[in-house]
Amino acid sequence: MKIATAQQIRNIDRRAIREFGIPGPVLMENAASAIVFEMERFFDGLAGVKVGIICGKGNNGGDGLALARRLRIRGVPVRVALLAPFASFKDEAKLNLSILRKTDVEVAPNASSAAIAEVIEWSDILIDAMLGVGLSSPLKGNYALTAELMNMAGRPVVAVDIPTGINADTGEVMGTAVRADLTVTMVLPKRGLVLYPGASFAGQVRVADIGIPTEVVEKEKIRVIMLDQGLAGGQVAVRDRDANKGDYGHLLVIAGSLGKAGAAIMAAKGALRSGAGLVSVATPIGLVPIIQQQVFEAMCLPTGESVDGTLSIGSEDELVKASGRMSACAIGPGLTTHYETVQVVKDLIQRITVPMVIDADAVNALTGNPGILLKAKAPVVLTPHPGEMARLLGVSAEDIQRDRINSAQDFAGKYGVTLVLKGAGTIVATTHGDVYINSTGNPGMATGGTGDVLTGMIGSMLAQGYGPTQAACLAVYLHGLAGDLAAGDKGEAGMIAGDVIEKIPQAIKQMMVTTD
Repeated sequence: MKIATAQQIRNIDRRAIREFGIPGPVLMENAASAIVFEMERFFDGLAGVKVGIICGKGNNGGDGLALARRLRIRGVPVRVALLAPFASFKDEAKLNLSILRKTDVEVAPNASSAAIAEVIEWSDILIDAMLGVGLSSPLKGNYALTAELMNMAGRPVVAVDIPTGINADTGEVMGTAVRADLTVTMVLPKRGLVLYPGASFAGQVRVADIGIPTEVVEKEKIRVIMLDQGLAGGQVAVRDRDANKGDYGHLLVIAGSLGKAGAAIMAAKGALRSGAGLVSVATPIGLVPIIQQQVFEAMCLPTGESVDGTLSIGSEDELVKASGRMSACAIGPGLTTHYETVQVVKDLIQRITVPMVIDADAVNALTGNPGILLKAKAPVVLTPHPGEMARLLGVSAEDIQRDRINSAQDFAGKYGVTLVLKGAGTIVATTHGDVYINSTGNPGMATGGTGDVLTGMIGSMLAQGYGPTQAACLAVYLHGLAGDLAAGDKGEAGMIAGDVIEKIPQAIKQMMVTTD
């Protein structure tokens, strides 16, 4: 499913009305009908409840006014508080206000805080129809106060299109914001509903069909897509009955240092559980016994070791030669940023000729010089978390988090890599400008080692012959799904990376069964 910006939604609405001749009031009526339908599903019917609707003067408020009429037709008691005088309503919102005022629904114009509080107190369910996708500055005055009153009321809240106070493009909280239990969004999800912190304010998100033809949406050429079951399903290739281990690739994992053998182990296990036929771990010689005792199925390639137990200068030629016998390479988990190791990593990125995933300390090795990526001789998947991404770009992690999509999209295009920007709602940005936002995963995955597991999974997919975009998307989705399965067994607080590894086969099986 495509994910839209505020401007893209405005363009779609305008095109539907002007080019396809769909009257604006019809779209608003369809929106109101869809909200009623989703409310009845979410609340298991609306019998015996009273609904308070807080409306702004724009189209979002117009949807709320049309909703009030449709609820009243169903026998639901409704009260409406307007945050503007009657005279300020225009176009479709004015039309719906005019109709509603002829019914027995109580409509309070330019409602004071006391009047709004009274409506909230009277209600069993609250409707946030104050502002739509156009918010670009912090909430002020009555809007900010009303958002706070709704949040403190202890009533379930339904947001129309997007919770008031959430930036539709970035998910940023604009001063304060309504916390919704259900958000019914029109046509397509908005970026602010899937990016954090906005996603945490939206509750359950339901996408409403309001009658806009597919052709209207397709003309907008939206490049941001939800990475969900519908997209990821069916991507795992079914194995031939006469297959052998050589059919599923050989991954070289370059990882580990003194005290960080676990990172190499988790990457190797993640790769094996994801289907790689063979995995070899290239690691400082002192770590070989540790890794071989923990990952029986992997082979080890001992490498030169610095005095500090890290990958040493002089190991480059051997590693490049070894990578030439492999199908793909994963570089970075647990390597450290020891000065010798950094030099080795920079050299390897420029010389390895098989697809590679670059993570963790290999990403950090590029700090101040990401242009090295332009010298890579093979496709690259880069997997930074926000802090690593910030160091690459010379900005703060907060800057990255405020604009995750554009940060990832710009970097991928500039440096010719597939970029996996990790975090809640992990983003995969391609060299061609497409962006995928992952729908799986949970807070229990915020624990040491889960990133190393993902590195192994991406490397495994590359080794099996998937292209960089497909490998990254498939691994990211399965990684999150495995985390969700682990959380179902262990709970989020007690999860560790090993729990995710153990659930990878079940995640793959579940996805394949679902798509059969």
